[in-house]
Amino acid sequence: MTAPKRWILPPVWLLLTLILQYLLHRWFPIVELIRVPWRYAGIALMLFGLVMSATAANLFRLAKTPVVPFTPSTALVLNGWFRYTRNPMYLGMVLGCIGLAITLGCVGAWLPIPVFVAIIRLRFIRGEEVFLEGIFGEDYRRYRTQVRRWL
Repeated sequence: MTAPKRWILPPVWLLLTLILQYLLHRWFPIVELIRVPWRYAGIALMLFGLVMSATAANLFRLAKTPVVPFTPSTALVLNGWFRYTRNPMYLGMVLGCIGLAITLGCVGAWLPIPVFVAIIRLRFIRGEEVFLEGIFGEDYRRYRTQVRRWL
């Protein structure tokens, strides 16, 4: 089964989102929502998101299946974070963005997050689910009914 190529991969979208968050914070802070010391909680959330994404990607490597979206999968990973969310790598990225927004503390830093989520859902998740169903059939359909997309 072949799938469309995605030339801009999720980590690039993440990096662009993080940069945009910082620039909006710097140039258009709008309103300060979160004050110090509460902002430090954002650092913990960013680290948690990074760990979630990295350990989920490592589970793919251990299963010897590609991490790059739309590359034909050789295994359906169901352990680790995948017991709780079908998309722990993407969820970790979103948590990282939320963590940065908390750390920066202003409204402007929150604005790119819904756009990032929409891009990931529309350009990747939606197609990946069809792609995985085509590869794994009933096993993936059963998994999809048992585990939520995000949380």
